[in-house]
Amino acid sequence: MATLNWRTINIDALDPDSPANFDLTSLAPSVTPIATADVQALAGQIRQLLRGGDNEGALQGALENPPYGADEKGKDIHLATVIEILQSIRQSDMSPLLGRIYSSPGGTEALDVLMKYIYKGMAQSSAPGTTKSVTPQATGFSQIHSRGGGEGGGQAMSVLLSWHEKVCSSSFLSCSLRHRLLASWTWRRRLLEITCVRHTRLTQNCSSSK
Repeated sequence: MATLNWRTINIDALDPDSPANFDLTSLAPSVTPIATADVQALAGQIRQLLRGGDNEGALQGALENPPYGADEKGKDIHLATVIEILQSIRQSDMSPLLGRIYSSPGGTEALDVLMKYIYKGMAQSSAPGTTKSVTPQATGFSQIHSRGGGEGGGQAMSVLLSWHEKVCSSSFLSCSLRHRLLASWTWRRRLLEITCVRHTRLTQNCSSSK
């Protein structure tokens, strides 16, 4: 019979209170599934506001209705819609518009969503490759997505950097950042609780075995 080397035993796999056996999905909020057709319909309504000159209403509508429950195609459609809105707003209007959004109900959450889309748009614009894909929209128009360092991608990156600068240079970021720090602290506190429970049980087992 082979001798078992106890040093090779994965204790975390045997401990039910170990972070390795903790269901991480329970820490994420549950979201309602959203069909891609619904995201396209929302994009059509937002573009109607853009054509009517209501850039602020279009941006608020996009930030207040992020399709967290959509698939990747639906999320990409909404990202393209947000970037299209940001590109349609003049640089001189950015700070006043951010101030009005911040002072409106749910303004801090809206700015937090805006920062998420800014970073996601930057990641997409800086991706390697220069190909362009055309996504059919429910409105009958086609949205052109530029990828990589092409002219369209560089223009989108410039706009996103301008928005990032406006948000970071204002007093709005502190409130938005507070939400992310709170979420991070909640996660760390949960891990600390799991570790403490695990340590207590291991101590009790060692004491009872003596």
